[in-house]
Amino acid sequence: MSAEKLHGRAVRMLVFCTTLWALSFPVMKALSLEQHRLLPDTGSWFCTALGVMYRFGVAGLVMFLFNIHVIKTISRLEIEQGIALAFFGVAGILFQMDGLAYTLASTSAFLTQGYCVFIPLWTLVVNRRRPTLKIFLSTLVVVVGVAVLADLNFHSFKLGRGELETLIASLMFTGQILLLENPRYAANRTGNFSTVMFLTMTLLCLPLVWATAPSAAACLRAYASPTALGDLAVLVVFCTVFAYTLMNRWQRHVAATEAGLIYCVEPVVASVLALFLPGWLSHWSGFDYANEELTARLLFGGGLITAANILLQSSWLEPRRIQV
Repeated sequence: MSAEKLHGRAVRMLVFCTTLWALSFPVMKALSLEQHRLLPDTGSWFCTALGVMYRFGVAGLVMFLFNIHVIKTISRLEIEQGIALAFFGVAGILFQMDGLAYTLASTSAFLTQGYCVFIPLWTLVVNRRRPTLKIFLSTLVVVVGVAVLADLNFHSFKLGRGELETLIASLMFTGQILLLENPRYAANRTGNFSTVMFLTMTLLCLPLVWATAPSAAACLRAYASPTALGDLAVLVVFCTVFAYTLMNRWQRHVAATEAGLIYCVEPVVASVLALFLPGWLSHWSGFDYANEELTARLLFGGGLITAANILLQSSWLEPRRIQV
């Protein structure tokens, strides 16, 4: 396969990844509503940490079983990359969750996409390579689009604990993206380091679950219904095993700066899914979870993010090749 076709396929796979991750938002919201019904007096930290532990633990076991013959030959670099990815992933999720308690959801949604700015800055400082005009314009349009989509109010914006923690979370996600581009790990096999990543994230969540669990029985009661187990199954299969494996497999064929901009499509897809998926989940689960409405903000903000990614994949503003 030519480099151009490989790149095009990688872009399509990463866009598909953002769709799977976007699916996790309404599903996790439905799961939290169900768990509030199952454990009404339990704090959100316990349910969140337990959910992450189960989600990545089951995904890790699934990956292990599918790669049981290959995992025997796992290399030191594959273990190293998997552990590093797990550290950045868990740290990003925890900082994002805690920061959300101290800032507006719209502000969190905007600042979480900060990696589309952090990655070009890293490239500029570390590699001494300035972003191209096309990358600069695409990044600018994406930032404006995310701000519109998140309905960010700059008049009420402040840099407090919640905002700082969300920026730290975005830096952690930046580390994940850059690790997948690192040539040191170019020969690593996706199944091996993904398995290590999932299982390590599970182990990193154990102390938080232990510290916040009201009882050992609560760890079982939190998923003691078909609805909760169904939501967990969707998160494990589609939003974790498929999504992260595809990301770990295909992002190496796309520059980190470009990947960061592609991942910003996620809030657009999440907003579109929120127009109809909550109603489906409500019908299945039996609780009230209303659909969101189509707004000018979604059309304009989502349109800007989409336009930026179309620009990114076009030949416009690319330097012309001089034929000899």
